Amino acid sequence: MDTNPIIKLEQLTKRYKAFFAVRNLSLSISKGEIFGLLGPNGAGKTTTILMMLGLSTPSSGLVQVCGINSTRNPIQVKQKVGYLPDDVGFYQHMTGLENLLYTASLNNINRKQAMERAEHLLQKVNLTDVAHKKTGKYSRGMRQRLGLADVLMKDPEVIILDEPTLGIDPEGVREFLQLIKELKEKDHKTILLSSHHLHQVQQICDRVGIFVNGELLAHGNIEELMGKLLLKDTFVIRVIVSGINDRLMDDIRELEHVNKIEVLNESVIDIYCYKDISARISATIIHSGASLHHISKKDFGLDEIYHRYFEGREVNESR
Repeated sequence: MDTNPIIKLEQLTKRYKAFFAVRNLSLSISKGEIFGLLGPNGAGKTTTILMMLGLSTPSSGLVQVCGINSTRNPIQVKQKVGYLPDDVGFYQHMTGLENLLYTASLNNINRKQAMERAEHLLQKVNLTDVAHKKTGKYSRGMRQRLGLADVLMKDPEVIILDEPTLGIDPEGVREFLQLIKELKEKDHKTILLSSHHLHQVQQICDRVGIFVNGELLAHGNIEELMGKLLLKDTFVIRVIVSGINDRLMDDIRELEHVNKIEVLNESVIDIYCYKDISARISATIIHSGASLHHISKKDFGLDEIYHRYFEGREVNESR
């Protein structure tokens, strides 16, 4: 764990009488990282974000952003953090450029610097053509891109995005995700992205936290999440073999770390294991006298990890 994280949550809890919106959440996010907070609607993601921003007071626990206690010093945190909600609002009678300049004035940025920064950011988010168009005429995707430019006007250290792609068409989503990647790669920003869209999160995030019913079930990169959530079926190794027989099948089943075997046809086998034992499987097949034509390890996507985990929970809870 990062010894000097830019976001640090320790046993963070938000309780409404008997209901826990967030329960004992501990998490560290490093500078320059894109972290995805992933979970269904109502999981507690927005409540967590509001506590990070000092807009909601925790029932217990600690929340620090940029080394500042968000509960005690919310104004200082807001000076260093840019926040884009799921449906950003603008003054609809004002143009995109006018809205950005107004934000600059609220942050005590002088007019010359504000104009230079606004024009640069409008170009960055590909809105130069509509800079002088009233925002009441903007599409949702255009408003979200303007929202990102608005967040960047004060040059924040941390950017928090709450469901930023909600309601945007596929091409708009692709462009928006590319902008987020560039903020990390070119501008070295730290980004916390809240979403329930698994594929989008997997595309751009360095690490992901799975958040359900106010609790963080697991966090890490894709390989780490496989190990934490899929348990015995972390790896699926597919082999194509000539000469499969019962003795070979028994030898593979007896290998350490093998959980189960699925025979797909007379020559294709999927072997489910909780460690990558491809080399031992190859050796076992060759030693048996069978011909090994192909061996590969299946890479799970975040979507499959997420759904297989919850399918397993539903089966266990119904017993």
